Amino acid sequence: MSFSDIFKSSFLENVTSISILDMLIALVLAFCVGMLIFFVYKKTYSGVMYSSSFAVTLVALTMITTLVILAVTSNVVLSLGMVGALSIVRFRTAIKEPLDIAFLFWSIAAGIVLAAGMIPLAVVGSVIVAIILILFANRKSSANPFIVVLQCEDQSAEEKAVAYLKENTKKSAVKSKTVQKGLIELNMEIRLNDENTDFINGLADMTGVKSAVLVSYNGDYMG
Repeated sequence: MSFSDIFKSSFLENVTSISILDMLIALVLAFCVGMLIFFVYKKTYSGVMYSSSFAVTLVALTMITTLVILAVTSNVVLSLGMVGALSIVRFRTAIKEPLDIAFLFWSIAAGIVLAAGMIPLAVVGSVIVAIILILFANRKSSANPFIVVLQCEDQSAEEKAVAYLKENTKKSAVKSKTVQKGLIELNMEIRLNDENTDFINGLADMTGVKSAVLVSYNGDYMG
């Protein structure tokens, strides 16, 4: 067997198994869907610090997944080897926001569906997911919990401040209380009646109240 016969065996067949036009169409569509995911992520992000590198990763992940699935669907033997190669990959980057996991799976799923040739499913499905995320991810609600950090001079000021909060909020509960000489600090969880937070100004102006701080709280961080 000559050197040319070796190349004629299977290598050239794999090269022509997917046409250049199919590759270009798949990659262009993957880029467009990835950009949709990118803009939705940027629009709906509500964490502490926006990561532009993670947003770009979503676009790259969609295109890379498309490349991998195109290779897998073109050759069964290659697919088995690629599964073994990818099984040793480990990712150590911590996911800080739970919603980031949804965007990662969205990018991977879009890349797989596009490479499988289900273009309407990938496009229509991505548009529907984008609409749902835009509608609900940044939805503000007065039922969201808030934390009030309250510093009072004495017990009398504390009782007046707590009564004031109960009158001006939907729900209030003491979470912690720290007592020192000449200072009482309360951490209270509250639910607002509406989006108006002017009541905190009146609370800070009360006699005996040293400071009043209102902080939004989602269970993971304060900010």
